[in-house]
Amino acid sequence: MQVRVTGVVIEDGRILLLDQDADSGRSWSLPGGKVEPGEPIGHALMREMREETGVEVGVGRLLYVCDHLPGGDTHVLHMTFEATRTGGTVGATAAGADTTPIRGVKFVPLTELPELGFTDRFVELAQAGWPGAGSYMGAKTNIGL
Repeated sequence: MQVRVTGVVIEDGRILLLDQDADSGRSWSLPGGKVEPGEPIGHALMREMREETGVEVGVGRLLYVCDHLPGGDTHVLHMTFEATRTGGTVGATAAGADTTPIRGVKFVPLTELPELGFTDRFVELAQAGWPGAGSYMGAKTNIGL
């Protein structure tokens, strides 16, 4: 089983996203990635956010835990956390830190998420302040990702 963390940073009704090819079928996604062996989950989130967005974050509450079963013997435990920007520069990504090139990083208004391929369910959860935060939600699709 792999463990993957993603961070949700929302400021002034806008969410921090990155543009890169992903397995979701859309190019804009939440920043995050794989937890390395022996790495605490919170450290992994801070590292991934810094590498992929240039933003330093404090780890907030656990929003959701989900399963992602893309096929074969692959099982990914997907953990989504709220995060707060504590420093850094948006877009100052670490060159070569990610195996998939990052084309852009920006804050996007929550209302524009559907235009970027996010589901209505994800937008609904974000606008409602993440009801059920801290819950196991089953499949990742249950939170619209």
